[in-house]
Amino acid sequence: MICKNCGTEIADKALICYRCGTATFEAKRQPAVIGGGRSRMRGLIVVVGLVVLILAAIFLGQAQNNLAPEWVRWTIIGLALLVLAWRMFSRIRSGRSGRLR
Repeated sequence: MICKNCGTEIADKALICYRCGTATFEAKRQPAVIGGGRSRMRGLIVVVGLVVLILAAIFLGQAQNNLAPEWVRWTIIGLALLVLAWRMFSRIRSGRSGRLR
């Protein structure tokens, strides 16, 4: 048999070329894609985290003088509740409880 990549003569039963390492056959199965659907979720988490940090900075900057607007307070509380609900939902869906063992 002749290697498709480098042209070296190799044994007929060889799985790979001993010179260049190229496989002598096409793989029947392809490796699984890792993290394909999670990258979008991670992007969303990063954006929400940045929004929370910006709102917290605005709130902390104005909280010293009691000038923080009411919408900033409610937005921070709402985002905190949203994150807590999302975490609880993901734990319930995966079958993990929050209890120590």
